[in-house]
Amino acid sequence: MSNSNDFGFGTQIRKSPFFEATVKWGAKDFSVYNHMYIPRDFGNPEENFWNLINNAILCDVAVERQVQIKGPDASKFVQMMTPRDLSQMKIGQCKYVILTNQKGGVLNDPILLKVEEECYWFSLADSDVLFWAQGLAVNSKYDVEISEPDVSPLQLQGPKSRDIMVKVFGNKILDLKYYWFNRFTLNGIDLVISRTGWSSELGYEIFLLNSSQGNDLYNHLMKIGEPMGLKPGHTSTIRRIEGGMLSYHADMTINTNPLELGLDKFIDLDTGFDFVGKDALISILDKGIKRKQVGIIIDDDPMPGPNTRFWNIYVNDSLVGKITSAVYSPRLDKNIALGMVKADYSNIGQELTIDNGIKKLHAVITEKPFYDPNKSLTKA
Repeated sequence: MSNSNDFGFGTQIRKSPFFEATVKWGAKDFSVYNHMYIPRDFGNPEENFWNLINNAILCDVAVERQVQIKGPDASKFVQMMTPRDLSQMKIGQCKYVILTNQKGGVLNDPILLKVEEECYWFSLADSDVLFWAQGLAVNSKYDVEISEPDVSPLQLQGPKSRDIMVKVFGNKILDLKYYWFNRFTLNGIDLVISRTGWSSELGYEIFLLNSSQGNDLYNHLMKIGEPMGLKPGHTSTIRRIEGGMLSYHADMTINTNPLELGLDKFIDLDTGFDFVGKDALISILDKGIKRKQVGIIIDDDPMPGPNTRFWNIYVNDSLVGKITSAVYSPRLDKNIALGMVKADYSNIGQELTIDNGIKKLHAVITEKPFYDPNKSLTKA
């Protein structure tokens, strides 16, 4: 068994409540996300991919910190933070939302959970929304309390996840609809469980409400699930690119807007509510986007791993954009990528030249997502 001392951890970066359990179950390497260590390596990433799509994996995603908005004006405040219309949102419902700044730039793309009538959780991607929300509240007249609660999620994802969850939690789990959540208790451990996840597969997120119980929860899930095919794992770059899922700091940043990212369906500009960045997004829409996020197939031998830097994209020796995420998909037997290109060069079938720093590669723009475009697997 690996010793946590091997990783050289410091005190300035937080450890997950599941940390010791992930080391016990074979975590070999970590990176940092939302100021917290996240396990990124349980062995071969291709094997992790096959485990995910054929069976199930358990991922420590406690780094998806929650920002809680609570108080008499919580609904109004949360609506002010996002362009998506939340007026019909029910208690127990989840929604994918975009958070924008005053220029329409993307600050985060969390899952929003309506926990109580005037209490919400933003389940975050990798950026400091707690500070942003507190800053917005300081000079506003909204009556809200903004905090980071003791809530830490795990993801149990893959085609066998439902059977495993039934084994652990009973048939009540079958009542859980896609993008809804409910409260459960397991061996005295209070949980919130949602039909969500960052995998493009059938799956669940299990939100632990007491960090002191993290290792017990992880170990129990693995003990029950392992005989049913469950493996310890990490979020799969291969599968998320296949599914066209965007990663913050890679595929989108504060300098990209949701319209050029193709996230129009999550942006409601014609409704009466106001939100931060509304005027900017209306202006961008009126003028037309100058860039567009696209799917790309790169012609080359299988990539040994995902890209670790942005690659320039050319058309006829003119720089037209950059590759933001790229990886080899063993299922598709193709190098697949997401990229941002000038709008004039964003049509399906457009041929491109990619400079990966070693050689020039031929590529072509294609439809995305690359696999299961209707999300039939996740909604099953």
